[in-house]
Amino acid sequence: MRRFSLCILALVLGVVELAKAVPSTRPKSLPTRAGSKHLRPILERRQTSGFAQGQPYDGKGKGAPLNGGTNKALDLLNPANLGQEPTDAGTVVNLKWSFSDSHTRLLNGGWVREQVITDLPSSKDIAGAQQHLVKGASRELHWHRVAEWGYVYKGQISVFAVDENGRNQYETLNEGDIWYFPKGEAHGIQGLADQNEYLLIFDDGNFDASGTTFMVDDWITHTPKDILAKNFGVDASVFSTVPTPDPYIFNAAISDEGISSPYGALSGDSSYVFHASQEAPTKAPGGGGTVQIVDSRNFPIAKTIAASIVTVEPGALRELHWHPNAEEWLYFVSGDARATVFIGGATARTFDFTAGDTAVFPDNAGHYVENRSNSTKLQWIEIYKSDRVIDISLTQWLALTPVPIVASTLKIPESVVRGLKKEKQLIVA
Repeated sequence: MRRFSLCILALVLGVVELAKAVPSTRPKSLPTRAGSKHLRPILERRQTSGFAQGQPYDGKGKGAPLNGGTNKALDLLNPANLGQEPTDAGTVVNLKWSFSDSHTRLLNGGWVREQVITDLPSSKDIAGAQQHLVKGASRELHWHRVAEWGYVYKGQISVFAVDENGRNQYETLNEGDIWYFPKGEAHGIQGLADQNEYLLIFDDGNFDASGTTFMVDDWITHTPKDILAKNFGVDASVFSTVPTPDPYIFNAAISDEGISSPYGALSGDSSYVFHASQEAPTKAPGGGGTVQIVDSRNFPIAKTIAASIVTVEPGALRELHWHPNAEEWLYFVSGDARATVFIGGATARTFDFTAGDTAVFPDNAGHYVENRSNSTKLQWIEIYKSDRVIDISLTQWLALTPVPIVASTLKIPESVVRGLKKEKQLIVA
């Protein structure tokens, strides 16, 4: 038996030695040269940024492809969320919302969709809405415990209001015109063109809170009929057809009948309407666009909501700045934008924006807004819960500060500081 085992062992060893002696037709290992076919896709992927393809890698060794569930369309629209900007740092809460993500409430004669604090918790000062009326449709008579500001961007509407002294106003607004109703002022809106649409602003982010909006028909239907009869001096049966629940928007005919103003009209400095469409915007000193400011200095009734309509040429930049008096709420009308928001403490985050998006930049946070397109203009409306639009330019601040101080702080040549523009540029071409 022992002799048999030794024979088997010798046979095995012989086979092994024979195998070593025969040249192999396979390489001992895969090639590792940079040009090798099996490594080329990996190296090309790492050396080329994936942001344009909606992938979170920078082409410099950081990041890797997305392999799990993701919304490709959103990734392509928001490369900044994929880590595109290496200067972003720390944790900045979401500062962006799209009206396309809001629920649209369909009504007889139109629709409405909102962005309130539950949609964008960072927006504490301002709530916004888009509202649409077909011809003749009316946003029913109502008032709010907050101020209302509106901007017509499609069609033509009429607004009507009465103040505490019985002064009233009935006026037509065209595209580009603005209105403002102080808190508690009774008012309504009617569409005059075939299709009409406008932006609504309220100076409280928690606009949907109970006790914010009061509809006249809602109040009537929740008041005893005998009290209504006594109050209005009519028979109680008159109110049996008042709609309930309130329709919010309803279809109606357009009347040519005007209004009488026995206690005076709301006009001049008391007017609730500013015809911005008849005013030319101001060209920015930096040559990159225009700015139209509408606040209490040219629209005196607007004590709590100030606005600026900004148009930026292709590739131009709304310069680095901040607002010392309020947070900034924005609605992007058209175009594509990018903005980085600096909130102090080595913390910043970049966001991408397109038409229909809203944003809020925190009180005193530094930021810029850049037009990402090389062919299309960018336009947005910025809103402040304030009586005035105020901004501080970073460039102007540094240019008007002692040169040696700026140079030693930033560790840059004094010649660079001396070359900074002392005039606020607003929009840089």
